[in-house]
Amino acid sequence: MTRLLWTLAVLPLAIQNALAATAEQWRGRSIYQIITDRFALAEGADLNACDPGDKTYCGGTWNSIRENLDYIQDAGFTAIWISPVNQNYDGPATDYGDPYHGYWMKDVTKLNDRFGDENDLHALVEEVHKRKMYIMVDIVVNNVMATSTNPDYSDYLFKDAAYYHPYCGIEWGNTQSEQNCWMGDSKVPLPDVDTSNPDVVSVYTRWIKDFVATYSIDGLRIDAAKHVNKDFWPQFCGAAGVFCIGEVFGDAAVEPVAQWQGADALDSVLNFPMYSALVSAFQIPGPNNVSMISSVLEESKAKFTDLTVLGNFLENQDLPRWSNLSVDPQAMYNAMTWTFMSDGIPIVYAGQEQYFHGAGDPYNREPLWPSNYANTTARQLISELNVVRNFLVSNDSDVDWVTAPTVIKTESDVGIAFEKGPVITVLTTIGSPGRNATNIVVQTDYPSETLFFEVTSGGFGDGRCIQWVVGSEGHLEVEYTKGGRPRVFVLGTVLENSHICHEEVSWAIVHEGLKSAAAPIQASLVAGAVGLFAAWMSIQY
Repeated sequence: MTRLLWTLAVLPLAIQNALAATAEQWRGRSIYQIITDRFALAEGADLNACDPGDKTYCGGTWNSIRENLDYIQDAGFTAIWISPVNQNYDGPATDYGDPYHGYWMKDVTKLNDRFGDENDLHALVEEVHKRKMYIMVDIVVNNVMATSTNPDYSDYLFKDAAYYHPYCGIEWGNTQSEQNCWMGDSKVPLPDVDTSNPDVVSVYTRWIKDFVATYSIDGLRIDAAKHVNKDFWPQFCGAAGVFCIGEVFGDAAVEPVAQWQGADALDSVLNFPMYSALVSAFQIPGPNNVSMISSVLEESKAKFTDLTVLGNFLENQDLPRWSNLSVDPQAMYNAMTWTFMSDGIPIVYAGQEQYFHGAGDPYNREPLWPSNYANTTARQLISELNVVRNFLVSNDSDVDWVTAPTVIKTESDVGIAFEKGPVITVLTTIGSPGRNATNIVVQTDYPSETLFFEVTSGGFGDGRCIQWVVGSEGHLEVEYTKGGRPRVFVLGTVLENSHICHEEVSWAIVHEGLKSAAAPIQASLVAGAVGLFAAWMSIQY
């Protein structure tokens, strides 16, 4: 206990004003996920010296992120999530390489000097905030890293074995085992910190409060959240005072993930059930199980506390890249459009926009710089989606789009259409080749002749800003003779206050105004003509 009290005494006390961003503030953001070591290098560094298979440091730093924020902001992102910043194991390479990823904790109260010092982290956060963006930092409190199952804890934050659960291998599916036994394996064991211990709770809550305040952190991504006793999180995140989104890894079922969101747990979680549904629906080749999307959505509405702050994703550092799973880029465009235009916060893992195709750890942790940060078709679509989403969540849109529920309008084996506020999104599973006689018909509640505008090019470079008119029975019908690109339609009147498709929307409004103005004039002329004819008839007869 004496050592723990000493630790509390030496935790950093320099406090700055953090933005303390809440779940309500985060729900309107879109996030770009970065592994610090793999995003960018300092000018003059060797750009050919990073092979993911080597599983070692490549040289990315907090400064190199700061110097390349334009790439992220120019694509419309309003937040970044960076990998853990805390001190990691620093010794001989293990069978799994070095902790370039940042998840092999040693002492969370210290920074990882591989990525910079406290001034560098301050500078990154300040630059992010100057751009009116948020920063989220990955946090690991469930475990530390060791090289044996009987480690010497003297160099760790918690220096006594009493603050850890005794070694045991995890029995997956057993909650108690998942929370008390050790992750990792015999090659790289991850000793499990006893987060039910009051002394551990005191140290962690004091640390996170000071860490968030010192560096003005806006949000926390919680690694391995389900491996910690649930009642720890309200204390920890309450002390942090910012939005907490947890990783409840891999489960395709809603209930096991949904239980981790709420007042007794976390603000939010990464939406693994919807990720599984998107893979099932859009992967080519794949099961083409479109109905899984709607079933997951409906169950999620019943079991999650708040769908609008769930983390929507197609890739992360623990999963195969989408382009490894699916051969057709249009599949990614359609699935990705769901993550932006449905309920939740879109998250794009660095490299997704460059069609990276690593199969799994470590090959899904590629350096970004060999891409030359190209403005690919995928990045262009992301930019378009961010533009429309950022407008819809702004005060200028005059709509409450972000909290409007996602409603499925139609689904079939060729695709799905859904409505969220004044936006109708139509997605298809057919892939790139055109297909005659393949239509998706959306039954809307809008009267005929209501104007919508398509606001993305969907990966084809055409279609954006085309005017669509609701048919006589309230239908919008999409054909796929040119291939299966996603379509996003926004109600024309909502776009009046935006710069999206400004010329086309302005022309349509003027045209509709002229039609409306002409209608009474035409009626008056007709009435006048009828009157003159009646008068002439009375004279004749």
